[in-house]
Amino acid sequence: MTAPLLTAAAVDEAAALLADVLPPTPLHRSERLSAATGADVWLKREDLQPVRSYKLRGAFTLIAHLSEEQRAKGVVAASAGNHAQGVAFAGQRLGVRARIYLPRNTPRQKRDRVAALGGDMVDVIVTGEVYDDAARAAAADAAESGAVVVPAFDALDTMAGQGTVAVEIARQLGRTPDLVTVPVGGGGLLGGMATWMAAHSSSTRLVGVEPEDAASMAAALAAGAPVDLETVSPFVDGAAVRRAGDLTHAAVAATGTELTSVAEGAICVEMLAMYQTDGIIAEPAGAMATTVLADLDITPGSTLVAVVSGGNNDVSRYAEIVERALIHEGRKHYFLVDFPQEPGALRRFLDEVLGPDDDIAYFEYVKRSNRETGPALVGLELGDPRDLLPLLARMETSPLTIERVDPGSPLFRFIG
Repeated sequence: MTAPLLTAAAVDEAAALLADVLPPTPLHRSERLSAATGADVWLKREDLQPVRSYKLRGAFTLIAHLSEEQRAKGVVAASAGNHAQGVAFAGQRLGVRARIYLPRNTPRQKRDRVAALGGDMVDVIVTGEVYDDAARAAAADAAESGAVVVPAFDALDTMAGQGTVAVEIARQLGRTPDLVTVPVGGGGLLGGMATWMAAHSSSTRLVGVEPEDAASMAAALAAGAPVDLETVSPFVDGAAVRRAGDLTHAAVAATGTELTSVAEGAICVEMLAMYQTDGIIAEPAGAMATTVLADLDITPGSTLVAVVSGGNNDVSRYAEIVERALIHEGRKHYFLVDFPQEPGALRRFLDEVLGPDDDIAYFEYVKRSNRETGPALVGLELGDPRDLLPLLARMETSPLTIERVDPGSPLFRFIG
């Protein structure tokens, strides 16, 4: 059966509903990205929502449209964190009880915010490894209790609410943008924005951006229908969706929206730039729309808008983000070094192998008393990615046995 299509009129209706509840989020010009691209780049700051994510728009729209009978039975939802906060906020504001299922990869910061926003109107249940596991648990709850499921993306009301981001961009910018980049998980934001823009801003190039290791919408478009991805990386937790929605796929396919993907390491590089230069705390999914600008063909002087979809990033994750960024930039590498168990072995390694700007960032040594040598796992941070080839050349001529840890190996994934 063909999935029903969202209409631009439904998005406009949602915009009118939300206007009485949520003030428009700011549209800020990015000096950094404007200088880097030669274009006029603006950031739609959905990270400044009361729940620090656009997800509030869809959740509130759907719950506000429930009948009194449906409200009395309450709602259930599954989320990687941001949608949960939207449901919690809407449930508290509208007086509707909610049970919210979160996968285990949801950062602690998001879990705590869900509980704080919902107060005594929400129960939080942590289950499953990724979003899809939590979604199955929520569906089972609804089937047993009669509660209404509030989908994170695959519902017309949810899509309509999320699509109101496009309405605000048009009003705030005052002109038609040449390019809009949008992060994609299940596709609710992209589907809603694409539907409205196809009717009101058809000359705008709209690009949906997925994580390389969780590109469920691209898989759906390639197959002609949503399909399950065999594996999904949980790192971009706000977009780690195994299967795109039926309704969201239909909207994206109907509008012919362009899709691309970005590597997790590139996202980490951009997250650090946003934090250090722009003063913006973005979660991984929230940085995807700006990350992709480095890869797109952009006309100098054109007007671009990138949606910063969320800012719910746990501060404890920044060590991992820095690590992934350094590896992506080619500045951090790992090696297995077999050191002779004799005085001065490490000193020779420092003097003969390391360059003047190279630094030991990780060192794990296993001393074995019954052997002449002992292995060490060494992480090196280079001053410049171009220093790698000279480093490898010095390793080749060194009497030490040195093996580079390949980025694709299980060992590298464990330490990196």
